[in-house]
Amino acid sequence: MGIIYLLILVSVALAIFFLVAFVWAIKSGQYEDDYTPSIRMLFDDEIKKENGEI
Repeated sequence: MGIIYLLILVSVALAIFFLVAFVWAIKSGQYEDDYTPSIRMLFDDEIKKENGEI
């Protein structure tokens, strides 16, 4: 029965750790720019064509 309490304690501690990491990522601006990554591949070819590469 003691191992169940230990597993519950470890899983709650792990969940709290991931929640803190998620809140830290949001506050540090990790998810602010969600538009540029989706169009970055479209502009990549234009940069290569300007340099004369294919």
